[in-house]
Amino acid sequence: MKLPNHSPRRNLSHTNKTNHRRFFLKACAGAAAGLVYPSVFAAKQSAMERKLSFYNTHTDEKISTTYWAEGQYIEESLIDINNIMRDHRSGEVYPIDPHLMDLLYSLQEKVERKDTFSIISCYRSPATNAMLNKKSSGVAKHSLHMQGKAIDIRLPGCELNHLRKAALALKRGGVGYYPKSDFIHVDTGRVRFW
Repeated sequence: MKLPNHSPRRNLSHTNKTNHRRFFLKACAGAAAGLVYPSVFAAKQSAMERKLSFYNTHTDEKISTTYWAEGQYIEESLIDINNIMRDHRSGEVYPIDPHLMDLLYSLQEKVERKDTFSIISCYRSPATNAMLNKKSSGVAKHSLHMQGKAIDIRLPGCELNHLRKAALALKRGGVGYYPKSDFIHVDTGRVRFW
């Protein structure tokens, strides 16, 4: 009795062809998805790095920097951010909370604008904060500005009330609304608003 020829070579060859065909089909499907859904692929790329631009209204300085990439904060960029966000009255530089940058990045995504943030106030030395507190009831005695956890901003091209509503919707810290002075306050403290 003759047994049928089940050559391992022939079966392996058939398996390899099947695997190659599956790989080819998956690759084609992936390429087609990239053509049909380019925004998904762009979103994945932007999730790999976070970039922000700032203009300091008091010092006339500008910066555009990628502050986070490949899963970590970029030290050199944070140093540049600390500098542009310094107390413009005293010149004192203080470490700004990186989570404040994440909050601003999320805020930009929420309003779907990548414009340059105008900095009205960020870090305040204790002396500057005490002086402002004496002049205005709107300045907290123990302000988060003194900890590098708060910033007063506007986003040109974005209506102030729209920016405020977007910040409130994030529920990631404090949000203050100052329409007469044309800015909003955001911070990385507890969720609250005024």
